[in-house]
Amino acid sequence: MPHDIEELRRQTPGTSHLLHFNNAGAALNPAAVTTAVLEHLQQEQRVGAYEAAAAANGAIEHFYTAFATHLNCRAEEIAWAENATHAWNTLLHAITFKPGDRIVTGQSEYASNYLSLLHLAQRCQVHIDVVPNNDTGSLCLEALEKALDGNVRLLALTHVPSQSGVVHPAAQAGAMARARGILYLLDACQSAGQLALDVETLGCDLLTGSGRKYLRGPRGTGFLYARRGALDSLHPAWIDMHAARFLDAQHYALREDARRFENWECFVAGKIGLAVAVDYANALGMQWIEARVRTLATRLRERLREVLNLTVHERGHDLCGIVTFSSGRETADALQQRLLARGINTSVVRVRNNPLDLGAQGLGDLNRASVHYYNTDAEIERFCEALRQY
Repeated sequence: MPHDIEELRRQTPGTSHLLHFNNAGAALNPAAVTTAVLEHLQQEQRVGAYEAAAAANGAIEHFYTAFATHLNCRAEEIAWAENATHAWNTLLHAITFKPGDRIVTGQSEYASNYLSLLHLAQRCQVHIDVVPNNDTGSLCLEALEKALDGNVRLLALTHVPSQSGVVHPAAQAGAMARARGILYLLDACQSAGQLALDVETLGCDLLTGSGRKYLRGPRGTGFLYARRGALDSLHPAWIDMHAARFLDAQHYALREDARRFENWECFVAGKIGLAVAVDYANALGMQWIEARVRTLATRLRERLREVLNLTVHERGHDLCGIVTFSSGRETADALQQRLLARGINTSVVRVRNNPLDLGAQGLGDLNRASVHYYNTDAEIERFCEALRQY
């Protein structure tokens, strides 16, 4: 169903004075999210942090049911994380690897993920195979199918890379992994909140994401999903009395749900705020959000291609709300700062953060504009006009 965009913008105070095209970095919070975080912090100030958490137990527990609805899974398959990187590493290091095991990943992996894989390879003597992208920038499924033959312990892919608007064929990859009994970890850091995610359709065993990006939650928040059938094979690298139960001086028992990957201490206000953000997205409907974001991004790419001395780098058909481009007249940093001076938020994609992908393409740092459903056609026109006024 359609929604009143102006009302959604009124519920997003930042839109009154900013043109915010940095949603892949951190989206603007709805007022309801900020209010939920502030109210809990104020309650902690008034009555004490433990007491405030006890009173807010229902709102805290709702985090799990909100994400279960969002991802089409069970609440016991959801866990809180301090951020997406922590969530991803928590799951990666819960997998038991043997020397000689192979990990298959993609060309579009973010540097932090790939560094963790390299670190693991050195510690556990496992091998990393990188599957290239095809000529449209999407994961090459033919190469993936060949790579999955043999002693593959884990398939670790990114759904939407930070350096491109390409949506990788995560569901097709999931079907390949499941047919071979290979564990599948999907990084949904950039797709959660802008694309409708169904873990059954995606076929992933494990999925991680960030709160601050397209979900419009607070900074310092994240989540993970761990399929119930995979939990028994996953052993957290660290535990506390929240993740496990003390039996006797020599024995303990892990929790049977995904909360075995949590610590007892967490950012309670942020957890409540992220649950509110997920409720907000669920109420709007992820199919509507996805359709609007894709429509705006398509419009932005079309208009950018009309700007002299500008190159848009996305190609292919399955694209999302991230748009990357470069100017033949300005460096990426200079262009970003010029836009910022006009009240326009964008970001710069760094080669050092995406060396496998941008390096293979021979590209330098790129400008990135990322739209959300609260952005408008009028903002796209204003953005393109600012680019012309070099």
